[in-house]
Amino acid sequence: MPKKLTNAQLDMWNRDGYLVLRGVLPKTETSALRSDVDRLHRKYVLRNPEADATKGLDRRNILAESDRYIKLIDHRSTFGIVQQLMGPWIQLSMAQALVRIPNPKYDGYVHTDGGQALSRIRVSETSAPLQIKIQYFLTDVNGQDRGNFVLFPGSHLRPYPHNGDRPTPRTPGSVQIEAKAGDAAIFPHALWHGVAPNKGRRARKSLIYCYSHHCFRQFDFNTLNSEVLDRCTKRQKRLLGDLGADWRPGAYFYSPKDQEQVIGRS
Repeated sequence: MPKKLTNAQLDMWNRDGYLVLRGVLPKTETSALRSDVDRLHRKYVLRNPEADATKGLDRRNILAESDRYIKLIDHRSTFGIVQQLMGPWIQLSMAQALVRIPNPKYDGYVHTDGGQALSRIRVSETSAPLQIKIQYFLTDVNGQDRGNFVLFPGSHLRPYPHNGDRPTPRTPGSVQIEAKAGDAAIFPHALWHGVAPNKGRRARKSLIYCYSHHCFRQFDFNTLNSEVLDRCTKRQKRLLGDLGADWRPGAYFYSPKDQEQVIGRS
């Protein structure tokens, strides 16, 4: 059965704008995903003479790189929560691999998601999210300034200060999340969030999966990757934008009649 949030977790989600879900990935799966991310780091950064190795890895559109990335699209431990928060009329917008390497000169950053327009749009506590992200932690993050995921609780209900002093990981009210490998954080687009400096000795490795409604454009691609779709289940294909029929005007604004059947109920 898909997992669902408790009433206490829903209250925290509405109030603070995020949740940390402990132990959603088994150790063996976490280790395998970490190895996949290490392989991407070697392929696109360490063995690439044109890459800047001091920036670590920030790679999007990774589904073609591993079947384990495809499995995460509707993972049994988290997808029920995605459905509970957003409903069935959704798609996967982004799959991203991150390696935050130690760099004492890097101060980190804070932002909201979705570009100039979406950064000025917020929803109320009773509204379904426009977009959510799940960040899967593949390494332990113990202590502060270890490349932690940083956020401002409750900031999803406040305007982001575009014209004033923009927040940083040092701004009062920020929280640096400490996590174990296999934990995950889930948050909406409007939460002020980012990454803290990594002054430790180990890289922080993670994956981020973004879900949005059908009426949004996907972040990672314009056209469907047939090689990826051939490796997907029917539900995964639908989440990647395969509507099960030819495109027509308005196709992504009004989901197909079998959408709830294909996606399943939370």
